Amino acid sequence: MATLSTSNLTLADWAKRTDPEGRVPVIAELLSQTNEILEDCVFKEGNLPTGERVVIRTGLPSVYWRALNQGIPNSKSTTAQVDEACGILEARSEVDKDLAMLNGNTAQFRLSEDVAFLEAMNQTQATTMFYGNPATDPKQFLGLAPRYSALTGSNNSVNVLNGLDGGGSYSGTANTSVYLVVWSDQTVYCPFPKGSTAGLVHEDLGEQTVYDGNNRLQAYATRYQWKNGLVVKDWRYVVRIANINTTDLLAQLNGQAATSSSNLIRLMARALYRIPNMSMGRAAFYMNRTVHSGLSIMALDKSQAVLKVNEGLSQFGTPYSWLSFLGVPLRKVDAIINTEAEVS
Repeated sequence: MATLSTSNLTLADWAKRTDPEGRVPVIAELLSQTNEILEDCVFKEGNLPTGERVVIRTGLPSVYWRALNQGIPNSKSTTAQVDEACGILEARSEVDKDLAMLNGNTAQFRLSEDVAFLEAMNQTQATTMFYGNPATDPKQFLGLAPRYSALTGSNNSVNVLNGLDGGGSYSGTANTSVYLVVWSDQTVYCPFPKGSTAGLVHEDLGEQTVYDGNNRLQAYATRYQWKNGLVVKDWRYVVRIANINTTDLLAQLNGQAATSSSNLIRLMARALYRIPNMSMGRAAFYMNRTVHSGLSIMALDKSQAVLKVNEGLSQFGTPYSWLSFLGVPLRKVDAIINTEAEVS
């Protein structure tokens, strides 16, 4: 799609380049179709066997006005090294051989089981991208919500906008966030360990003897593995709009009276201006289906020229329509929940 043109590689791009046998591209297509964030993510091979080591600039050098015949002192910038670890998501499938052969098409039957595993791994990856927290589960990588978890007190707090600023009210049961992310190998990207394969690895282990308690049977075995992480190399290229009361938001968008509401359109405009340079990469807003449906209703109102339904082709050449805000695509991610704790 023209609005997302970039030289950085998506999962689909990596799959088409790295698998000459054609199996992985099919898996990549299924994943992208069920999780829109994977259409935008930039995937990059890490420089460590466990992930990626990034160098982040923490301070600029001092510069001076100089007078003739007068020198100036030396200066330098300051940097810091950060190691971002990848997580290993894995699953195994064992299908009774005789069951797989019942319909006469064993491969098709196994594919139907593969799709279920792909969806489970897809949903887990999407959830971890937003809510992963090694503090609670050391096997996970760090997601966006824990990185942008406070309105004050940290360097990136300026990029956490409060949905309550639009006149809304906090609800303990119906709150969500919208994220603006600019993807590139210099801003935000997903590394995979050095020397490994990008995306999901689908390994057919063939026919094996497996155990049902103390009893044995013949089964077709499959292993699924996905090594992935998240690097926010420049925190200025992610903006979180937190504390969005979805109940009030939908009431407002549907023209119903609401005691309070988040002025999401204005907050999204503010989010765009938090980004230093929109041309640095592939930009997109991420929200759950509840918020996306509300904005789709707003897009039907001709007075809302900032929201637009675009028509085009997907990465796989199929007809596709998407909603955009001031030219930035709005993506549905069901992993973003409606029951978030208040960001304060």
